[in-house]
Amino acid sequence: MLTPREKFIILVDNDVIKPSDVIVLLEGDGLFRVKKAAELYHENYSKLILFSGNIYDPHYGSYPKEYIIPELLKSGVKAVDIIIEGNSSNTREEAVEVIKICRERSWKRILLVASHYHQFRAYLTFLKAMKKANILIEIINAPSNDLKWFEKTNWGKRYDLLDQEFDRIEKYSALGHLSTFEEAIEYQKWKELQV
Repeated sequence: MLTPREKFIILVDNDVIKPSDVIVLLEGDGLFRVKKAAELYHENYSKLILFSGNIYDPHYGSYPKEYIIPELLKSGVKAVDIIIEGNSSNTREEAVEVIKICRERSWKRILLVASHYHQFRAYLTFLKAMKKANILIEIINAPSNDLKWFEKTNWGKRYDLLDQEFDRIEKYSALGHLSTFEEAIEYQKWKELQV
């Protein structure tokens, strides 16, 4: 029998992409996530991209808006369609800030773009922030999944980073920063009922 963690991984890995109010592009993994956000934009899943984050740490793969926005523009995203959330310096802060913007703009569905190894923690973090803010929206996982698992980057192989992410899931879960696997599974059940 599968564990809740295993069920969660399967469900989140197979999220169904739907037209949404906004594409949320999380900072990190160099410039690789930009391609996925632009792809979703050009496939008309949303007319808006929200870039979230404000860290410059090339050794960790984090680049702020000064690096990301020109890449989005080069990929054909219109400047008027880009929103910047520049207050956050980690995934939890990104989740809190993005959920605030969702409330302000009455958004009901977001496409969350992270890297394939980071998607699980990002998803659990956003789910917790949403619940804490007492708002209910659809968070759809849209990972940048064309990245190579075993390619060496400045911040390590994504295959190795996956282990680190699940270590962080345990760490941040113990601090109360993430929803549980069971909560995420129940949330996925609710999402499947949405049109």
